[in-house]
Amino acid sequence: MPRIIETNIPARLDRLPWSRWHWLIVTALGITWVLDGLEVTLAGAVGGVLTRPDTLGLNEAQVGASATAYLFGAVIGAVIFGYSTDRLGRKRLFIVTLAVYLCATALTAFSWSFASYTLFRALTGAGIGGEYAAINSAIDELIPARVRGHVDLIINGTFWIGAAIGSGATIVLLDTGIVSIALGWRLAFGIGAVLGAIIIFLRHFVPESPRWLMIHGHEHAAHEIVARVEKQVTSNPENLPVPQGTIKIESRTHTPLSEIWNAMVHEHRRRSLLGLALMTSQAFFYNAIFFTYALVLITFYGVPAQKVGLYLFPFALGNFLGPLVLGKLFDSVGRKQMITITYALSGVLLALSGWLFHQGLLTAKTQALAWTVIFFVASAAASSAYLTVSEIFPLEIRGLAIAVFYALGTLVGGVAAPFIFGLLIQTHSRTPLLYGYLAGAALMIAAAAIEAFIGVKAERTSLETISNPLSARFDLQ
Repeated sequence: MPRIIETNIPARLDRLPWSRWHWLIVTALGITWVLDGLEVTLAGAVGGVLTRPDTLGLNEAQVGASATAYLFGAVIGAVIFGYSTDRLGRKRLFIVTLAVYLCATALTAFSWSFASYTLFRALTGAGIGGEYAAINSAIDELIPARVRGHVDLIINGTFWIGAAIGSGATIVLLDTGIVSIALGWRLAFGIGAVLGAIIIFLRHFVPESPRWLMIHGHEHAAHEIVARVEKQVTSNPENLPVPQGTIKIESRTHTPLSEIWNAMVHEHRRRSLLGLALMTSQAFFYNAIFFTYALVLITFYGVPAQKVGLYLFPFALGNFLGPLVLGKLFDSVGRKQMITITYALSGVLLALSGWLFHQGLLTAKTQALAWTVIFFVASAAASSAYLTVSEIFPLEIRGLAIAVFYALGTLVGGVAAPFIFGLLIQTHSRTPLLYGYLAGAALMIAAAAIEAFIGVKAERTSLETISNPLSARFDLQ
């Protein structure tokens, strides 16, 4: 006989005041985005250096292809680890995925050819792709509903802290003469391995998601974790607000694949379309531009490869400030309004800057400034895509949903983008590159329109209210 349990665990988690415990969650789990930002920036800044004969001697197309390999690895890792995080648990997977990343990025530093470099970049991407599914699931299930949007956007925005670290590292290692460029690019990739080793220690203190435990029949363990957290956040748990409502679910070990398919393809078809549109457009927009950032500066503005980090640093700062400044509006003004505005504005600004580039009206500095302004807005937009897909699907398939839409979005909109733009840059003509920028702008504007029509109002709302668990046998009480 199926075992039906009634629990108030979601309500107890949502009522908690912000505390040091939440900062531990943000720090230990949010590092994913820092690491991805670090990796992408290192690859972008080092890309120009790797064309030198005293490094790996790659050409522009091979630099773009290695970036595509990183993204393709992220797609495969997301799907494999995404399904596993729903089946085996959030904590187990966010330890495994970080370990995969740590080993792969360390191996990248020892690359000896295009083939080895590409392979290790693909493995690094697999670790990062798996992180997205496990981490975003855990964060959303542990953060109170009233601040989930703001916190999620800021965490996603820390991608750019990693980018700043990466750009600063490339300045020190590639432009100061402290070490040779032939050695400096290898040392740069070692930074990620060091950060990963530190954070994997912190993650041991992060508990399993009580929501995940609840639906897998471990309600006693879930209640024990929540009770322990309540004692950590306040000395008088009895004074906390009364939990608002309970939910009745049928506990089970796993969710059948047929039920997963029905939920994503039929029951939540409109939400699937929304997630695909948001993820695809932002993936193309970001990956096309950011992975070839260094090549544009070097090819069209004559910036020395070792000085690219100087242009990446302010760009990274603007990208982090976007979610930090705009994030609160996603909880106050609302998800639909802010996602629509940020996506549409990002597209318009990119089209405008592309025209200025084509007309030769920009210098290296004003090009970097234009991109900084664009991505101040686009960073919040891209972060909101991850927020959306992590909160609009049922709890049992949250990790897989994040993985699927990250994978599809990256595969359709991102994997080929760096390679395509690498080929466009290799023509040394501004006209083909303008068409690429206009394509990215059009995708963002189209996604804004889709959000305006079918977006979900999820601000300050419990995850279980946004989408009832598949195992729920009655509505929320």
